[in-house]
Amino acid sequence: MAPQLDAYFKQVDSLSDAFIERLRKAVAIPSVSAEDERRPEVIKMGEFLASELKSLGAKVELRPLGKQPHKEHLQLPPVVVARYGNDSKKRTILVYGHYDVQPALLEDGWATEPFKLTTDDKGRMYGRGSTDDKGPVLGWLNAIEAHQKAGVDFPVNLLMCFEGMEEYGSEGLDDFIMEESKKYFKDADAVCISDNYWLGTEKPCLTYGLRGCNYYSIEISGPGQDLHSGVFGGTVHEPMTDLVRVMGTLVSPDGKILIKGIDDLVAPFTDEEKSLYGDIAFTMDNLYESLGSETGLYPDKERTLMGRWRYPSLSLHGVEGAFSAPGAKTVIPAKVTGKFSIRTVPDMEIEAVNELVYKHVNDAFAALGSKNKCRVYLQHAGKWWVASPKHWNFTAAGKAVRHVWGVKPDLTREGGSIPVTLTFEQATGKNVLLLPMGSSTDAAHSINEKLDKKNYIEGIKLLGAYLHYAAEEPMN
Repeated sequence: MAPQLDAYFKQVDSLSDAFIERLRKAVAIPSVSAEDERRPEVIKMGEFLASELKSLGAKVELRPLGKQPHKEHLQLPPVVVARYGNDSKKRTILVYGHYDVQPALLEDGWATEPFKLTTDDKGRMYGRGSTDDKGPVLGWLNAIEAHQKAGVDFPVNLLMCFEGMEEYGSEGLDDFIMEESKKYFKDADAVCISDNYWLGTEKPCLTYGLRGCNYYSIEISGPGQDLHSGVFGGTVHEPMTDLVRVMGTLVSPDGKILIKGIDDLVAPFTDEEKSLYGDIAFTMDNLYESLGSETGLYPDKERTLMGRWRYPSLSLHGVEGAFSAPGAKTVIPAKVTGKFSIRTVPDMEIEAVNELVYKHVNDAFAALGSKNKCRVYLQHAGKWWVASPKHWNFTAAGKAVRHVWGVKPDLTREGGSIPVTLTFEQATGKNVLLLPMGSSTDAAHSINEKLDKKNYIEGIKLLGAYLHYAAEEPMN
């Protein structure tokens, strides 16, 4: 395998400028799925991917998903599915990514034009979508091209599934994956997703777990319209006062969830699990750098990582209906809606959490003795996911990381949610690996999103090396 990989790596290096140019073209397409007026650009990005794949000899299909729910005037972007290789003697690896991006405007605080890939003197490539997720998606295409031009046989059959609505809830994708699980995806032996990040900046990782997310709204209403506080203040039950009181009962300042029964749903902490935390390359300074402050809840690495990955958390996100613009406005809002989420972990089932949340909120509101009305409801939910890091899919990726980066990767979980991970696992019945390309400082979803040139080029080598090791790793 070594001579083949050496030839492949050499070709990746020689094509690095072309691969950066491919990323530049992709970043220039403002494929923002959350903005209706950008929908043609999202579709254009899907067509760009399809064209690039076809030029590499892949068999490509643009699969329509129909109209967007609640926005019937909008067509959902197509799912780009492609196959490269169809050798029955080879394993088949299914890879997923997304070609849509978060909104971005120069006036948001970007130092460069967000849809123009801009490289600084330290090799950081700035641009919306560079790391989330256009760089990793193009990594698979680049791996195909580098194999071709190096004259190295592609080690597996590659199935690709790239969507254009991930940043807007992946509408339509779950049904598509389930429908194709016994059709287009039926040959898959394992799944790999590159849509996450290293824990730090120096050491690669393999991710085997994600928290889920239950997102709730508390709606409190009373008066028939907004009121003037000078006229009605002191004479009416104010919805905003009730909401603040209720939301204040959900979580303590030290992060403890105050909903009775939540802790009982969490899977017990095992000695085997505890052993995974000690060697992880992470320091409290890494946290403080990310926070821009020293306001962490815990003084040590292990408890901080457990708080991020292994235990549930509850966060308050905002209030609709209240005055939030600059200046002063003496209005009593007639209806306000508070928003919060709970990041869930094994073994917290969605319905069990809902039941506890609804009871807590209704009891807390009843205790106020208010004449207003309260309604609490779930906006959306995605379940947690945990895979076996001892599966051959992970051991193959671990060998690839050691080959490319010269270190043993950290085995990590993540606090965020990638619901499609669980969907692929349930639909295919196969192990799912999260194999990140970017680092913790890439600022995905934020201003000045970037991908380091080194992570991009070495990441292309990593994806290719992973496929070679996956082709030969003994099944377990």
